[in-house]
Amino acid sequence: MAGISTHILDTGSGAPAAGVEVKLETQNNDIWEAVGQGITDADGRISALASTGSNLKKGVYRLTFMTGDYYQRISLPCFYPEVVVMFEVSDDRHHHVPLLLSSYGYSTYRGS
Repeated sequence: MAGISTHILDTGSGAPAAGVEVKLETQNNDIWEAVGQGITDADGRISALASTGSNLKKGVYRLTFMTGDYYQRISLPCFYPEVVVMFEVSDDRHHHVPLLLSSYGYSTYRGS
């Protein structure tokens, strides 16, 4: 199966959000199991949280973005210290989950 990637755009500054820790987990019954983690690069991207060929299983996943540390580092207020995005993998396509972020809001969608 294909992999999972993400990127973060800080819509308040219009720039990528670099240096944000992101964790990827999958749900196994009522337990969340770690699958991958990373830190966004200078372009706000993590290209391989779960890479192609990692035998990604169908099921429910969640990405946790540690946004509080990012906003503390750039000296701005932050209403959401973590952003959690849950989604379902149900096919073999690559799953790209972008995050559009500001200090008082966020939005996400399935990217390509």
